[in-house]
Amino acid sequence: MVKTLLFCVFLFSLTALAQSNYAVLSGTIMDPQGHPFTGATVRLIASNTGAERHVGSNEQGIFQVPGLMPGDYTLEVQAAHFATLNRGLRLEVGQELSLNLTLKVATVQNVVEVADQAPVLHTSDAAVGEVVEPVSIKELPLNGRMLIDLVLTVPGAHESHGAQTGNMNPLYWRPGQRSAVSIGGNRPNANYYLLDGTTNTDPTFNTLNLSPSPDAVEEFKVQTGSYSAEMGGSGGGQINIVTRSGSNKFHGTAYEFIWYRIISAQPSGDQ
Repeated sequence: MVKTLLFCVFLFSLTALAQSNYAVLSGTIMDPQGHPFTGATVRLIASNTGAERHVGSNEQGIFQVPGLMPGDYTLEVQAAHFATLNRGLRLEVGQELSLNLTLKVATVQNVVEVADQAPVLHTSDAAVGEVVEPVSIKELPLNGRMLIDLVLTVPGAHESHGAQTGNMNPLYWRPGQRSAVSIGGNRPNANYYLLDGTTNTDPTFNTLNLSPSPDAVEEFKVQTGSYSAEMGGSGGGQINIVTRSGSNKFHGTAYEFIWYRIISAQPSGDQ
């Protein structure tokens, strides 16, 4: 009996962990008098793929759309005798976004476009951290195309020392990989890495296991403190990486390393 219970707890913990990379959109729909509106149809459309999710508001006017990949969306709210409400929004990795929406009476066939942006301050959780968004992954220079280098752009993160040698060791025990990143003053092997909701932490060295190509990454979130309940695999930073999904357009990238001495800057001592 005890073994069965432990196995069930293990399965539930895996389910919770797998949801850590998904966003959740929720909100309350009200009529012009400020009363909760029941039965409104909420339609959420992904900008990249055109995929749609449909939900309705309950007796309290509340709706929720879980399991959303990070990205840009269009939110559409429809109700009989009310103008259709449209707004664009962007969801980040692991974000829980809550909106308050007010319907307007339709005098003629019209659509209400909501131009205000979603709030930057996340009031649904107390986690401290920063999301490295697609534009940063695409535009910031990377030496060797190592995604881990972008973690250093987050406040509280810096390159640390390799504990095995006591000297600056950017490989931190892992050949060909820069994993010596200290977050919040913790040791580099105190960080916890996730890739699409699954553990991406090396079981031996407790560092980054698989480093995906920057072209394959949508965005990632670095939590530096006050971790949410599904995190906490270690005492350091929590790095949650989400890979890109497909889209309705063909696209690709090509790159080449060009390291010629003639165009390289020389150390001051060699000049």
